[in-house]
Amino acid sequence: MYWLGRRPYEPVWRAMQRAAAARGGEAVDRLWCLEHEPVYTLGLAGRPEHLLPQGRDSGIAVVHVDRGGQITYHGPGQLIVYFLLDLRRRGLGVRALVHHIEQSVIDLLAVGGLHGERREGAPGVYLAGAKIAALGLRVKNGCTYHGLSLNVDLDLAPFAGINPCGYAGLAATRLRDHGIDWSVRETAERLCDAMQGWLGPLVWCPDPDPWAPPSS
Repeated sequence: MYWLGRRPYEPVWRAMQRAAAARGGEAVDRLWCLEHEPVYTLGLAGRPEHLLPQGRDSGIAVVHVDRGGQITYHGPGQLIVYFLLDLRRRGLGVRALVHHIEQSVIDLLAVGGLHGERREGAPGVYLAGAKIAALGLRVKNGCTYHGLSLNVDLDLAPFAGINPCGYAGLAATRLRDHGIDWSVRETAERLCDAMQGWLGPLVWCPDPDPWAPPSS
């Protein structure tokens, strides 16, 4: 696992694409944990009408990307985890991967005394009807990139400029709203603990990831 700090979206996305294209049968799986500068991302199935006038006038960049799903918002105070995994080597299908990621978030929330839930047909994790975690993945040649966003302590106002994940009126929430004061880095470390049951032992790497974009 690598902690990349706060990064603009597009260089990290391009680095993920390069990493996926360079993977061979022996390539080590990686998880990149970070925060992004403010950005709306529109997935392959994304419909432009889900970017509302308020969002178009916000000055926040919109990036059309190659993950699944509709439109979402990323910004400081949100934990991003990108999964660069070889599913074939791990014997995982996409449905199983999504289930494991959602369950890890649900387990993490339980540590804080919160009850996270799934919704049929709407990947992600919800608290009291509001979305706290979103998923969007790309699988190419049996390997994944893109991943998870978990709202920790970000400004939720930009979600009013979109139909999050394509659902009009879908409320967003964050850990801070439920009395959890973990930092984004601490949340990443706790989520790492929750994922080890299905990913195996995870080690934080002290050195910069050679596939990650350089710091600005």
